[in-house]
Amino acid sequence: MHVFVTGATGWVGSVVVKELLGAGHRVTGLVRSEDKADTLRVAGAEPRLGTLDDHEALRAAASDADAVIHTAFNHDFSKFAENCEQDRRAIEALGSALEGSDRPLLVTSGLSGLPRGATEANMPGSAGPRKSEAAAQALAERGVRAATVRLAPSVHGLGDHGFISILVRLAREKGVSAYIADGGNCWSGVHRLDAATVYRLALEQGASEPVYHAVADEAVPFKEIAEVIGRRLGLPVEPRDREHFGWFAVMAGGDMAVSSAHTRAILGWEPTGPSLISDIDQPGYYAG
Repeated sequence: MHVFVTGATGWVGSVVVKELLGAGHRVTGLVRSEDKADTLRVAGAEPRLGTLDDHEALRAAASDADAVIHTAFNHDFSKFAENCEQDRRAIEALGSALEGSDRPLLVTSGLSGLPRGATEANMPGSAGPRKSEAAAQALAERGVRAATVRLAPSVHGLGDHGFISILVRLAREKGVSAYIADGGNCWSGVHRLDAATVYRLALEQGASEPVYHAVADEAVPFKEIAEVIGRRLGLPVEPRDREHFGWFAVMAGGDMAVSSAHTRAILGWEPTGPSLISDIDQPGYYAG
């Protein structure tokens, strides 16, 4: 299968590319620079220069492929609403190239807006600015074989520059590893290699489900995350109000614990990577 992957050198996209290549698929990846193109060539994939705003290039690349995986997203949270709209338009462009065919599109989203214990059948609320899943649903209503992979808030692994790294940096700056209230709100987690397997399996099985949960640890109390960070940094672990976390308070206080039982059953997916707590309890997370 020839798969077009956006975000092909990113944290998630790079391991998705590796997973696909390892399973014998041909991969073309969207990259923004020649340096990243060289990285992709070394990995064994074909680079395609472009950005998420270049809709003609997205449509052309999707038209040339048997399937599309969209992992790219601009994580500059200072212009989050603008980036969400960029993401929605890119998904629309990719989907328009697949309309009228049976070629699948996998879109990436998160767990915000879902109730605690949600399954793949639960739909997120419409209040948040990110519309990745809604865009995929709109394409599916037009007959496109579009599905969403919902990633856990922590897609972890050494080199992680996501939400755990934000908490580590905040703890260093504030001198305390903090949690909100009693810290009983839960995150879910998945090792990045396990997440990549979800994308591959979903694609190989024709993206037959509307939603997949790339979630290994379904409910990790936020206080436990704070305790590991505090111990590793030699800092106190204490409750703080939401203002302590600034813009990150929505995530720090979020209760993002969901079930992945259906995804495991339908795909035959069994995560094999380390748990979130054991993974972040490594010196490499705190170097530098």
